[in-house]
Amino acid sequence: MHTRVLMWSKQPTSTPAMAPHARGLRFLIAVAVFSAAAAVAAGARHGAAGQCGPVGAIVTEQLYSSLFLHKDDAVCPAKGFYTYASFIRATKKFPKFGATGDMVTRRREIAAFLAQISHETTGGWETAPDGPYSWGLCYKEEISPQSSYCDATDKQWPCYPGKSYHGRGPIQISWNFNYGPAGQALGFDGLRNPELVANCSDTAFQTALWFWMTPREAKPSCHQVMVGEYCPSRADAAANRTAGFGLVTNIVNGGLECNIADDARVNNRIGFYRRYCQVLGVDVGPNIDCAHQLPY
Repeated sequence: MHTRVLMWSKQPTSTPAMAPHARGLRFLIAVAVFSAAAAVAAGARHGAAGQCGPVGAIVTEQLYSSLFLHKDDAVCPAKGFYTYASFIRATKKFPKFGATGDMVTRRREIAAFLAQISHETTGGWETAPDGPYSWGLCYKEEISPQSSYCDATDKQWPCYPGKSYHGRGPIQISWNFNYGPAGQALGFDGLRNPELVANCSDTAFQTALWFWMTPREAKPSCHQVMVGEYCPSRADAAANRTAGFGLVTNIVNGGLECNIADDARVNNRIGFYRRYCQVLGVDVGPNIDCAHQLPY
């Protein structure tokens, strides 16, 4: 917005010089007008930034594009799907995400989230252009799933005939017992229409953040772990489930990846996390792997 500043008209050359108190009064008025104009301009700038919320203030659209350099390449099946606007709209449904704690905590949580979804959707490889950690958000759906991910014993969230609950979206949400409550929380039928997660980018990001923010049974939420709200139980302590990025990996896929030394999948998650922490100007914190943690 352009703010008009009042300009004093030039006085005729024949006008006598003003008295000192008059000159002082005009000076004070001019300063006040200038200060008001500056404040309005600053408010306009702040308002524009505020439209993206606390997460958008940390991850700008330009930064988002630089983190996911190849997400819209022709070789990526998710080309054009994971837009910045969809990401920001999804964060507004979960106002505590990226907005809890001090700035270091907030940035580290965002780095952890982006690292996990990058690994889940990566199209990179060791010698990929720009490195393996520039290829997050390349896929939006599991390729050639080995099953329909239906747990028929779950009577609360029964599978719908003919539907597959394989990995979809940034976090690759899987299984009927995740699609059901995610849909209920977000306003769609996750059991009858799981395909929506791979067809609507807003829904895709929302399901990822729902998983991130929601504690489940014995598991804390990833958010609780990253912002210091995790209180380990005796069972957690015995399983060496200590707070940090490694515990987040345990929550996401610990049954397949944790309590294993030098697991390549865990190392890939850590690689993304290190990169994003560096870009956001924070250290990675403690306990970044789950090699010595028992899974849930």
